[in-house]
Amino acid sequence: MANGFPLENCRAVITGASSGLGAEFARQLAPQAEALVLVARRVEALAEVKKGLEGQKATILCCVADLATDEGRAALVTFLAAEGFEPNLLVNNAGMGDYGSFLSSSPDKTRSQIELNITALTMLTHALLPRLGKQGGILNVSSLASTLPMPDLAVYAASKAYVTSFSEALAIELSPRGITVTCVCPGPTPTNFGKNAKRPDGTDTNRDGQGLLRIPPAQVVREALQALQTGRPCVFPGLGVSIAGRLFRHMPRMLMRAVLRRRQRGD
Repeated sequence: MANGFPLENCRAVITGASSGLGAEFARQLAPQAEALVLVARRVEALAEVKKGLEGQKATILCCVADLATDEGRAALVTFLAAEGFEPNLLVNNAGMGDYGSFLSSSPDKTRSQIELNITALTMLTHALLPRLGKQGGILNVSSLASTLPMPDLAVYAASKAYVTSFSEALAIELSPRGITVTCVCPGPTPTNFGKNAKRPDGTDTNRDGQGLLRIPPAQVVREALQALQTGRPCVFPGLGVSIAGRLFRHMPRMLMRAVLRRRQRGD
């Protein structure tokens, strides 16, 4: 296990920083960081987050880019080079979901989901890793869904299973270099995720039992940053999510499939 990443005077790149967990990462890092680069697609929303950080210690830069595209990812790398910004922390927060059956899903949205949740995270990590130095940090946002094969959220859950596995492998691989890799797996969290994941016809997901696991974004981010500081490779924030994560990871797959089938039928 790496010794942990010190947040004081860090220089962080935060993706998906215009709202939700990304904006909360910016708020919690700004009082102690040297500088932050906030990345998202929405100009106005990024400007609003930056305005809310005025007076904090960190210098705030904003980069508008669609990370679900090759062009957007290249634009971020070009922006960092042009600004002379040398990050030592990468927060891969950008992600999206899609509620509803895979059969009825939009091919374009499915492709964007894979590009953002998997390809962007992987390729940005590869591009920025050489710049992180000998004591760098990588914080990847996964999900409790990564522990489950989730009907009506199949691509999202599978993409987050990739994020968790990739992160834990990198934590081992990069530890000798002094680079800390942490993966945070939150459960239901009140952000814009659910709104954006709904289909145009209003298709939603089964939310039974989610109230027991729901925690605020501030707690998710606080526990994620604590785990990064102490060198923990994976954290499930909140007591309920922590218990659920252990249960789902160790539950026999046959039993898990039976439970999910009953839930899908509404039994």
